[in-house]
Amino acid sequence: MLTKKQKKVLDYIQEYAQKKGFNPSHDEMRKHLKLSSVSTVSHYMKILQKKGYIKREKNIARSAEVKKKERLVSIPFKGYIAAGQPIEAIEEFETITVPSNLVSSGEHFALGVKGDSMIDEGIFDGDTVVIRKQHTVEDGETAVALINGNEVTLKKIYKEKNRIRLQPANPNLKPLFVKSVIIQGKVISTFRNFLT
Repeated sequence: MLTKKQKKVLDYIQEYAQKKGFNPSHDEMRKHLKLSSVSTVSHYMKILQKKGYIKREKNIARSAEVKKKERLVSIPFKGYIAAGQPIEAIEEFETITVPSNLVSSGEHFALGVKGDSMIDEGIFDGDTVVIRKQHTVEDGETAVALINGNEVTLKKIYKEKNRIRLQPANPNLKPLFVKSVIIQGKVISTFRNFLT
């Protein structure tokens, strides 16, 4: 995932290299992107390198090279979801950029995860989940569930005789049982955030 500023830096490196045949210096990036200092440029370069978007050699000027030309897509980031006790549904509206292989067909959005109820599914506190909007899921699929009218939680969904079981993927936690639930989407991918 890239923030808007990180994407601007990456785009500038790509455009500059395509036009001139070599990469921009840190000072050229600082001036063009109106950044406060060269150390700010270095900070962004370290993030882009850590996230795998560029490779560069230490102590060599203009060595930042954009790695694979991965297609990126922008999806709405709609706030945070509980992977634990349900929390009140509060939507924030930002946009994040993710590699296109993290989305499939349909409409998508992203949510930040708070809690550890889904750790056995590889979803940890602080992760971001990509959700495909849909109103039904198969038994055992991980979904965004709206309960009690205004609380959302991330759980595996199981339809039982006269209730719905919201099952955590953590042996230390008990399932929630509800009469009705509104499915807002299915988890299709997860990724870890690096510091921005």
